[in-house]
Amino acid sequence: MPLGRRRFLGLSTATIAAAGIGDKIAAQMPASGKPRNVLLIIADDQGYDMSCVGTPVQTPVLDRLAGEGTLFTEGYATVSSCSSSRSTLFTGLYSHTNGMYGLAHDVHNFSLLDDVKTIPWMLKQAGYTTCLVGKKHVKPDTLLPYDSWLVPEESGKRDVAIMAHEAGRWIKEQGDKPFFVTIGYSDPHRAPVNFGNTQDWPEVQTRRYAPSEVEIPSHLPDLPGVREDLAEYYTSVSRLDAGVGLLLQELKESGHENDTLVIYLSDNGRPFPGAKDALYTEGIHLPLIVRAPGGKGGVRSRAMVSWIDVGPTILDWARVKPPADYRYALPGRSLLPILDQPDPPGWDRVFATHSFHEINQYYPMRAVRTRRYSYYRNLEPSLAFAISGDMEVSPSWKAISSTPGAKLGKRTVKSYLHRPAEELYDLRADPLELVNLAGKPSHAAALADLRKQLDEWRTATHDPWQKGVTDPFGHAH
Repeated sequence: MPLGRRRFLGLSTATIAAAGIGDKIAAQMPASGKPRNVLLIIADDQGYDMSCVGTPVQTPVLDRLAGEGTLFTEGYATVSSCSSSRSTLFTGLYSHTNGMYGLAHDVHNFSLLDDVKTIPWMLKQAGYTTCLVGKKHVKPDTLLPYDSWLVPEESGKRDVAIMAHEAGRWIKEQGDKPFFVTIGYSDPHRAPVNFGNTQDWPEVQTRRYAPSEVEIPSHLPDLPGVREDLAEYYTSVSRLDAGVGLLLQELKESGHENDTLVIYLSDNGRPFPGAKDALYTEGIHLPLIVRAPGGKGGVRSRAMVSWIDVGPTILDWARVKPPADYRYALPGRSLLPILDQPDPPGWDRVFATHSFHEINQYYPMRAVRTRRYSYYRNLEPSLAFAISGDMEVSPSWKAISSTPGAKLGKRTVKSYLHRPAEELYDLRADPLELVNLAGKPSHAAALADLRKQLDEWRTATHDPWQKGVTDPFGHAH
C-alpha cells in the first residue's frame, strides 16, 4: 500500500499551523461515563516463544489471554533494542524520529527529543491517572510524567508477585477514574547471564527445564552450552507468565477487567546472538496479544502489525488525540478495527529501524518487510555488526565463539557480523533469510520497488540518517 494512503494519526505541519490550538488534548469519554482503562504489559527480551504458538516453553496464562483476545501472529517490533523499542511504544514514533537512538541507561545516555509528547503525557492531559510498575528504560523522566512509579527495576530482582500486587493496589485506589498502567517486566532479560534464576520467587512455582526439552531456534546452533542457556531463558519466560497471571487476577479483583484494554508484547527478540539487536525475523517477530472488553476471543490475526501501531491503538481506545499543534504525525494505525478479523486487507507491510544499542555499538540499519520479501539497507556496511554486552558474556556466545565452524543457525558468524549495503530475501522460498537476492537480475524489479518504499518511509518519518531529509522543524540534513 503506498505510504500516502496509510491512515495517519496526526496532522500535517500546515494543518497544525492553521489550527493554532496549543497543547490542548481532545478526549471523549463514553456517554455512560464508564472509564476506558488501559493495561500495557511489556516483556523484556521475549522472543516469539509461547506454548500457544508451538514453543516447548510453558505459558498457560499467555495462552489463555490469547484465547480471550486477539493473537497477532505477524506482530513486529520497530527495532530490536530495549530503550529504542520502548520509546516507540511510549511515543508512537520510530526511534530515529523521537531521538531515542540507543540505550538510555549508564554511559549510553540516549533520550527522547525535547519536543516529543508521550502517550502517558497525552492521557494525563485528558484526565487519566497513570502508573508505571517496573522497568522504564527511556529518558528523560520529565517527558514520561507517570503519577506513580512502583517497584522500579533492580538488577537481578524478578519478584513478579510484588509487581502484580502493587499494581492491583494502585488500580483499586483509583476508583472510577480512568487509568493507564504500564507494567515493565525484567523477565526474561539476562541478569546478565542467569536470567534471575538463582533463587525461587514468592508465589511463583519455579518451572525448571532440562536442556533436552528446549527447541533450538533458527538463529542458533545445537550446542550443549546453547541448550543450557535456552533452558534458563525458558524458566524466566515461565516466571513471567506466572506474573502476568497474578497481575490479571488483580485486575479482575479490582472490578475493572471489563473496562480495561489489555495489550501484551515484548520489546525485542530473545537475548541471544542472531535475535536481539538484529532486524532479521527472530529479532523483531514477537508476541502481541490484545484483549478488548466485549471483543471476540480466540482470534488469530495474520495482519502484519507493528509496535508503531500500539500508541495509536491506546489513544483510539481512550478516545484521546495528540495536541492539535504537535509537530509530529503519528505514522501508526489503531488495531481496534481489526481485532476480530483473522486476515484484514491492507495490513501487509512493516518497517524497522536500528541505529545504536550501546554507545559503542553503532550500526545503522533500515528495513521494510512485506508478505513476500524482507529488504535491509545497512547504512554503514564497512562496520562490523556488534554483539551486545549481555550476549557477549552469555553461555551461548561463549559456546559459539569457542566451537570451530559453529554457525548462527545456518548463517555463518562472519556473514552475520559483516554485511553488504543491501540485503533482499524471498521469504516464501527462503524464510531463514540466507540467500541475498539484492544483486540478482531476476529480482531487480522487487529490489527497486522496496528501495522506493523504504526511501519514501524514511522521508515521511524524518530519518536524520537520510541525506537531504527535512526534519519536523523544516531543517534539511
